Amino acid sequence: MTFKLEGPVLEGALVRLEPLDHRHAADLAVAAEVNRGSYEFTWVPRADEVGQYIDAQLARAATGKLAPYAQVSVASGRAVGATSYWEPRSWLTDDQLDAIEVGFTWLASSAQGTGINAEAKLLLFRHAFEEWGVCRVDLKTDARNSRSRAAIQSAGARFEGVLRNWSRSWAPGEDGRLRDSAIYSITAAEWPECQERLSARVRKAVQAVGETVR
Repeated sequence: MTFKLEGPVLEGALVRLEPLDHRHAADLAVAAEVNRGSYEFTWVPRADEVGQYIDAQLARAATGKLAPYAQVSVASGRAVGATSYWEPRSWLTDDQLDAIEVGFTWLASSAQGTGINAEAKLLLFRHAFEEWGVCRVDLKTDARNSRSRAAIQSAGARFEGVLRNWSRSWAPGEDGRLRDSAIYSITAAEWPECQERLSARVRKAVQAVGETVR
């Protein structure tokens, strides 16, 4: 049996990761237009492009190389961004997944800094390491994207270097150009420490939400 990439629903206290579908389009169209200055080098569709964006992600999913998610706020029940498992790799046998990337991630600026990103990473990493048994999880971003790089490092990933002219640029106005990609990873040996760090951040965010409600 060959490993088949399928992302199950993953739910935490702040975010529920649901397989991306056109039912998320209306919410994502709203989320995508919230302070677009915060996206900078990240691929985020305009409101009128969300349908095409979902079609493109589902087409990638059909190849077996992507499992796209909508990030749904538990508090509001609305999709506030997207993320994905990406590029599964099996080196030893076809049955065992050895490595995978977490990418295609974006959040509405109103959802940034709320703990949603930290918990989404916790859920994705935990499933990859503990259910699929991967040896490593990769994360990549435009080398110029200091905001994204800081978020990745705060999640406990280790910087491995910059891959020059590695992939297409998603920055506005850079169609047809290549970008340098900063690559980070977490290995299975590093996962327990990373999990504790992310769990602590999520607990703090959940506590803050509870205090706000009171």
